[in-house]
Amino acid sequence: MSSKSNSQVLKRFHYSTDQIIDKPFNWKQMLRLFSYLMPYKKTLVPLSIAMVLITTAVRLVIPILIGIYTLDRAVKNKDETMLFWLVAIIAGLYTASYIANIFRIRWMNQLGQNVIYDLRKHLFTHVQNLSHRFFDQRSAGSILVRIMNDINSLQELFTNGVINLLMDMVLLIGIFFILFSLSPQLTLAIMIILPIMFLISTKLRKNIRRSWQDVRMKQSKLNSHLNESIQGIRVTQSFTQEKENMAFFDGVNDETFQSWKSASQKNAMFRPMVELTNALGTAVLIWYGASLIQNDTISIGVFVSFAFYLGMFWEPISRLGQVYNQLLMGMASSERIFEFLDEKPIVSEIDNPIKLDDIRGDIKFDKVVFSYDEKRTALKGVSLEMLAGQTVALVGHTGSGKTTIANLISRFYDPTSGKVLVDGYDLKDISIGSLRKHISIVLQDTFIFSGTIYDNILFGRPDATEEEVMASAEAVGAADFIAKLPNGYKTEVEERGNILSVGERQLLSFARALLANPRILIMDEATASIDTETEMKIQKALKTLLKGRTAIIIAHRLSTIREADNIFVLENGLIIEHGNHAQLMELQGEYHDLVKAQFNMLDAG
Repeated sequence: MSSKSNSQVLKRFHYSTDQIIDKPFNWKQMLRLFSYLMPYKKTLVPLSIAMVLITTAVRLVIPILIGIYTLDRAVKNKDETMLFWLVAIIAGLYTASYIANIFRIRWMNQLGQNVIYDLRKHLFTHVQNLSHRFFDQRSAGSILVRIMNDINSLQELFTNGVINLLMDMVLLIGIFFILFSLSPQLTLAIMIILPIMFLISTKLRKNIRRSWQDVRMKQSKLNSHLNESIQGIRVTQSFTQEKENMAFFDGVNDETFQSWKSASQKNAMFRPMVELTNALGTAVLIWYGASLIQNDTISIGVFVSFAFYLGMFWEPISRLGQVYNQLLMGMASSERIFEFLDEKPIVSEIDNPIKLDDIRGDIKFDKVVFSYDEKRTALKGVSLEMLAGQTVALVGHTGSGKTTIANLISRFYDPTSGKVLVDGYDLKDISIGSLRKHISIVLQDTFIFSGTIYDNILFGRPDATEEEVMASAEAVGAADFIAKLPNGYKTEVEERGNILSVGERQLLSFARALLANPRILIMDEATASIDTETEMKIQKALKTLLKGRTAIIIAHRLSTIREADNIFVLENGLIIEHGNHAQLMELQGEYHDLVKAQFNMLDAG
């Protein structure tokens, strides 16, 4: 396959995971985002607002004190006492504003960090409870981007934007009324240029929002590729695809850079526009204000106050433009965050579900039909029974429906039609937590968490004692290799258990599952990665460990299921045979052919 076709394959894979969410900007969604401020409405929010109001009041009062009281009264009348007190008052007001600003920044930063913490916690908790289908359709990288990058992009909005928006709105309204009270005609002359700025900013608004949304999408693709590249580095190096991988990364990285550059350029257009409007306003003030002074319509002090207020007027407008850009960025991120938060688990609980404190372990499938994508049916009306305490095996070719049965028992998915029952209860009527508490699963591709050997086994039951952890490891034959490690049970296994062999990781997963002391144990190709000697140890241990439990074993290596009480043979989503090993061999059907084929392969080897 050529480099170009490789890149196309990668592109199709990555680019299918995230799309632009094309929704109009709406304040209803922003209010939903701001609802995360509500827990602090009696503490940090009012304290921050109080400091904002103090700062704003000082800024509104000082130009009047300087222009009208200082110039038009104290200086004009040569009143030194009044001048002294005015200087003292102005100095005191600046000091009060300085102190208020210190507390405003401190409390606003604290408020912003708290909101980001709450939002990230809410999103992560929600994602933890979503159905497997949600994760089937999205890459780990794209999920990570939303929990980290998209929420981080809201930090500036919550830290400064929200409270500054209030401050600037109050400041603008205050300035407008003061200017109008000082000179209505000069105010109207200056404000005539505002509609021009409004029309231009309206034109920019939609483009800026979509640009930042595109940035978020490109970042998601970049993160997805990084995540996959790091996890698949061994495969990449094995097939010498480093150049192709780097070429694709360069392409995605360049797209991310170009999208950010485009959004930044559109953002940057707003501030010069405000500065141009400010220049026009200042020109109007000087030209028209000078004529009003000459006609004795306004005084020098009023003109100076006007100049102060005009400079202050464009400052919050410029900041409002920045806040608006933050809102646009926040809108792009919040759309992606709320898309996840609005995602409902396909597998959900009914009101007041049944909570099972204990179960026997009887399992029944009643005419179960299931499809993962509504295109290909994985199970076609399967009916079967697994009695409590039995060891049941599921065999068949890849894609026959074995793992689907295990997924339905754990209720990772719900049947398209039909019922799955445990102890006579429909799984849809049972609390998901209470059901899964009684089930342990061991997969072929087991996941080992960063941490110690002890921590990974303890994951099966966090309240277990040290003796119980060690007993579980001993029971599955993991104690031998653990004892040879530098720090025994306290050995750090690194990310995904990289210091361990495949077989050792599998033994840990066995110990973890058995520590949970489940009534139902599912082993999906659990011994496929274990050597023959280790497998013999586990088979010996399992005879004792599986006693009294319902065990479902999915295996291609048929030698591991000879002792099973019942074996179900599946083909294309249907059960075509069932019975124990001897019965199925005597039947000389599909199972017999599978066993013979494996023995022939071993003999040939």
